[in-house]
Amino acid sequence: MGKEFQIKKRRPVRRKIIAPLLKDLEEALDIDLNVDGGFLEMATYGSWQLVFVDKIAKTIEISDDEGQRWAFLTLRGFLEHPGAKRWVAVDHGAIPFLMNGADCMVAGVHAADQSIEVGDLVWIRDKEHGRPLALGWATMSGVDMVEAAKGKGIKTLHWVGDELWDMEPQKGK
Repeated sequence: MGKEFQIKKRRPVRRKIIAPLLKDLEEALDIDLNVDGGFLEMATYGSWQLVFVDKIAKTIEISDDEGQRWAFLTLRGFLEHPGAKRWVAVDHGAIPFLMNGADCMVAGVHAADQSIEVGDLVWIRDKEHGRPLALGWATMSGVDMVEAAKGKGIKTLHWVGDELWDMEPQKGK
């Protein structure tokens, strides 16, 4: 991401306001967010909407090229939910490229969630440790990514090198 984004318009929000977003996310990824009793906030980060749970960015809302809104976990969110669906596992050879924001080529893909379809928002993880590395748009189905020998499998959108990954709660914000 070559743009310098800043978190803006950070404000507290009631759970009932974002309940539909959280419900869609839980169903899509087959997880339980369990945010009951947590301090919830929303903020704008570039063109994304972030949801903070106890001052940590856990979910994002992104628009695709057709204007459809997608709810997804941040990389920090995936650390707490390593069993979430829509994952793609890559080998160590792909990691340096992903850390620099490159798109994910299928040569580095070793496994993928079989339910992934073209155009889905997916998360990329290290095949050995399962740690989240990046988010992106699938350009192939999960089955095709594993079977293909060359080509782009995922158009990267957000990666570990981004400031959002390293962002710590700031006092007074």
